This record gives sequence, structure tokens and C-alpha cells, in this order.
Amino acid sequence: MEKVVTIAGSDSTGGAGLQADLKTFEEYGVFGFSSITSIVTMDPENGWSHEVTELPEELLRKQLISVFAGGSVDALKTGMMGNEKNIQVASEFIERYQVKHVVIDPVIACKGTAQILQPKSVAGIKDYLLPKAYVTTPNLVEAGILSGLGDLTSIEDMKAAATIIHQLGAQYVVVKGGHRLGLAKAIDVFYDGKEFTVLENELIPTDCNHGAGCTFAAAITAGLAKGYSAKEAVILAKKFVAQAIQHGVQINPYVGHVWHGAYNEAEKRMEE
Repeated sequence: MEKVVTIAGSDSTGGAGLQADLKTFEEYGVFGFSSITSIVTMDPENGWSHEVTELPEELLRKQLISVFAGGSVDALKTGMMGNEKNIQVASEFIERYQVKHVVIDPVIACKGTAQILQPKSVAGIKDYLLPKAYVTTPNLVEAGILSGLGDLTSIEDMKAAATIIHQLGAQYVVVKGGHRLGLAKAIDVFYDGKEFTVLENELIPTDCNHGAGCTFAAAITAGLAKGYSAKEAVILAKKFVAQAIQHGVQINPYVGHVWHGAYNEAEKRMEE
């Protein structure tokens, strides 16, 4: 069985972060390992505000030593890293164990806003993670930040950002447009360094999309571990996430989560 690692934050509500990653890995039939970089909590008594608590680099290092105790792995993804020191530790282990299929989900911005969660992490992602990325999956806001182009408002802007991010070292770039692009379709742009592929799905009218980005990157990671090409893994991941959004679940009055088991109808597995 293929072994896959997520280095990411923990979402206590279970929809995004490493919880989304592990659920997705399970659906793909790969064995998931996890190393926690930060813990994200939600306070219902304070406007459902989010708080990110970073974990120290020493603890991340101990976790990664445990993960790699059996040697290298088939694929690895990073999500919310917490701080630049954690980024450097992750980069160190990727290099030490020569992990080929590395998916960098550069979680630096909140959903639906240009607010940066960890501004110090932006430089670290550029310097330490993107040069090791087999695939990177920035959303529209993150691609604007990483490329230095600012607000991206068109497919041509997405292509321009993908080109710059590829030049930063990522072999394959997927810029996710989603609802932010304001089009009738859910548009992503895939770039292999030579050609652009515009991927589109129906735009699903729902607020139950928390965790979609993490799930997408995790699905790509698992697909690569299973032997798919980068483009094939991205296309399948887009279908996987579309089903997850289509069958999303309202978790609390503030947020609705994607349902990671939707593609395989996991809710029916234990039925007689």
C-alpha cells in the first residue's frame, strides 16, 4: 500500500487541514501519516472567529522523525505551516528522504479574503517549498500573493501568475479560480511549464465548501502516489472535490464542510 504524508494544521471542526487530508487519503486507498504544524480553533462566543496556534519546530521535527522511521514515502503534501521555521524543517526532511511527489498547498490566506494568515511564511514558501514542489495548488488570492501580481480577475491573470510561480521552482502549477473569479463555471488553470489547460466544472451554489482546497491538494497527492501523472491526478482530484462540495454538510451555524466520502458514497459502506 502506498504511503502518503500530510504536514499541515489541525482543523478542530474536521473539515480542512490534516483531517481533510487523512479522510481523502483513506478514500483513495493510501495509508496516511500526519505531522501537525498548528492547531486551528473556532470560538462561537466571539463571532465564530478563528485562532491559529503554532506548534514549535522541535515538535514538528519529532513528528517527522516518526513518520520517516520506515524510510521514504510515495508522496507528501504541505498545508498550513504555521511559521518559517516549520517550513524549513519540512523542506529539510523532503530533501533528506528525496521525496519526489511533493504537493505544496500554500495556505497563506483566509477563504474569501486577501488577509494573510502568516505573512512571514510567504518568503519561506517561496524559498524552501516551491523549489521542491512537484505540484503546487494556490487559490486565486494565494497565487496573486506568490506571483506578486496582486488581485487576479481573469483567466489570463491566472495564467500569468502560474507562469511566475513555475519560475519559482514548482514543476506543475494549478491556480484555483473557484467562486472568486466571478464566472459561471468553477475554473482552474493547470500549467506544466509549456502548455496551459483550463479545467472547468459547474459552479455549485452552496456554502458547504470548507476544506475544499485542502481536499483538492490531498487528492492530487494521493493520485500521484497511486501512479497518476500530474495532469491526471489534478483532473481526478477536481472530480473528487466537486462531489465533496455537491454533498457538503452544514456543521454549525457558521460553516459547512465538504463531504470527503461523497465520491465513493462512503456513507453507505456499513449498510447491510
